[in-house]
Amino acid sequence: MLTIIGNIVTIILVWSDPRLHKPMYIFLCNLSFIEIWYTTSTVPNMLFGMLTKNKVISFTGCFLQFYFFFSLGTAECFILAVMGYDRYLAICHPLHYNILMSSRICSNLAIICWICAFLWTAVPVILIEQLPFCGPNEINHFLCDPGPLLELSCLKNYGIEMMYSICNSLILLTTFSFSFISYGFIIKTILRIPSSSGRHKAFSTCASHLMVVIMFFGCATSMNMKPSGNHPVDADKVVIVFYTVVTPLLNPIIYTLRNKEIWNAVKKIVSSH
Repeated sequence: MLTIIGNIVTIILVWSDPRLHKPMYIFLCNLSFIEIWYTTSTVPNMLFGMLTKNKVISFTGCFLQFYFFFSLGTAECFILAVMGYDRYLAICHPLHYNILMSSRICSNLAIICWICAFLWTAVPVILIEQLPFCGPNEINHFLCDPGPLLELSCLKNYGIEMMYSICNSLILLTTFSFSFISYGFIIKTILRIPSSSGRHKAFSTCASHLMVVIMFFGCATSMNMKPSGNHPVDADKVVIVFYTVVTPLLNPIIYTLRNKEIWNAVKKIVSSH
């Protein structure tokens, strides 16, 4: 509940204050929407199963959860990479920023991130869904993770397993590399700023995003880039809980604590009431 409230508040603050109608905050709204969808698509069913001991999920429901969970994860990879590029343009090319990252370009980038994410995940989900499942269909996990799903199949199709692993690895490596390179240029530019106050101001605008990037890609890599066919152990389940519960809760806190513009928007709303 706190996760949903925190991210909804972030979206409301951005859209209610015209001063926050900037690419950085538009991407932040997209990120908050992803976190809300993440939480509502996995956590309620997880908690219901724990409280009622009714841990049954339909075949269709399982694959829908699988599809949305990993599509949203892919969308978050893309959004975080684009946010890094946005900070790179703002700090390394400030004079051309409004041209290179106009409102139209910002909107198009966000739309492309969503479309590519859901299309990218559709292929492996459809292929895995076509596999025969003979039972007992018991998933050793909190949610419909592809690893346990593939182990339940009567037909061991190593081609599908390899394709899914390659798809995950490509997304994680390319988006993380893109973010890493962006921040490499950002740090290089910040270190050239002569005044310490200027360096501090420049770094404070991207420090929160860098923390989120490290936290997200650390969890995503731990979950996805491991040998196929391994049974999920307790450590994997802890990572899943952190990824689906803790990270979406921390993201709005991390972005707002060090952000003066967000706090000014909060003060504006409070003072108006």
